[in-house]
Amino acid sequence: MIYADNAATTKLDEDALNAMLPFLRENYGNASQSYSFSRSSRKALKEARETIASCINATPEQILFTSCGTESDNWVIKGVALSKSVDWKIATSCIEHHAVLRPCKWLENKGYNVKYLSVDSDGVVEDYSLDGINLASIMFANNEIGTLQPIKRVCEKAHASGALFHTDAVQAVGHLEIDVHDLDVDFLSASAHKFNGPKGIGFLYAKKTSELPSFMNGGGQEFGFRAGTENVASIVGMAVALKKNYDQIEKNKKHLFHLENILITQLNQGDVEFIRNGSQNHIPGNVSLSFKNQDGEALQHRLDFEGICVSTGSACDSRNVQISHVLKAIGLSKDFAEGTIRISLGKENTELEVNQIADSIIKIFKSQSY
Repeated sequence: MIYADNAATTKLDEDALNAMLPFLRENYGNASQSYSFSRSSRKALKEARETIASCINATPEQILFTSCGTESDNWVIKGVALSKSVDWKIATSCIEHHAVLRPCKWLENKGYNVKYLSVDSDGVVEDYSLDGINLASIMFANNEIGTLQPIKRVCEKAHASGALFHTDAVQAVGHLEIDVHDLDVDFLSASAHKFNGPKGIGFLYAKKTSELPSFMNGGGQEFGFRAGTENVASIVGMAVALKKNYDQIEKNKKHLFHLENILITQLNQGDVEFIRNGSQNHIPGNVSLSFKNQDGEALQHRLDFEGICVSTGSACDSRNVQISHVLKAIGLSKDFAEGTIRISLGKENTELEVNQIADSIIKIFKSQSY
């Protein structure tokens, strides 16, 4: 099998797994308890928070553990808005993940005003008019086409207008250098399984927790902002995976861009007609390809038969065979949009695998020729 759907999820890192095991077997004490048996859990929780904070240039008390990126997004968008008046106005882009778009739509149904910013043909936000906006949420890297947004510039625009700024960085954390202090974002969402950590754990960075309402009420965990016994094993695994990726970012980026170039070169040499979607400034390894007059789902199945795992557009909505909102927003014509697949390469993919992916696509198209 060749796994090339790393934007959907990544393989759990072996070091992360090994770091988790003691907290699933021997050191299973509740970190909130004061007796000595829980000391190792409390210490691990503290060290994991410090490790994650150091990777993005935050302070430990600015890191709040969540169950996933979707929870982090909802916490900011719905939580902050609902703690204010219905007069609050929110701005987001039209190509956000549904973890942002659907909370925004939910707020609209509650009477809040939401502005959807347009993007250009590369998927870059082109409308920065944020006057009158109270909260802006723009994703760091698009999950379907890989486009990176000029987060620092948009954040400056938001702050100049008096707005708080949130970025869904689920696709970017662990793959790009991110300095929250330099970016000056108010909130940032991340999810461990996107950077070789376990599923079911993520984190939310909050520059000033005073701007953030409590997510769940109960015990005093997460500085009183998110009640519930901490998932220590997964938090430890997340920290190990993030630190390992952080230490190898430049190496991984170079490897992934090299694999991309091999893939595109092979397809061009095979005389396959396609459009590559997104900006040249994109997340490493994310390759969105649209083939004219093709069925993306059928192409996915053909590749699956060859033992190759890819996605059709957004993996989080893979059962929806409609043209994705992202491809519509960038103005991709229907004859190409319907034939879109996403090949998202990871650090463990090899040149041999990429050549096999290209060869399989070329073979599929040759089989259609008469």
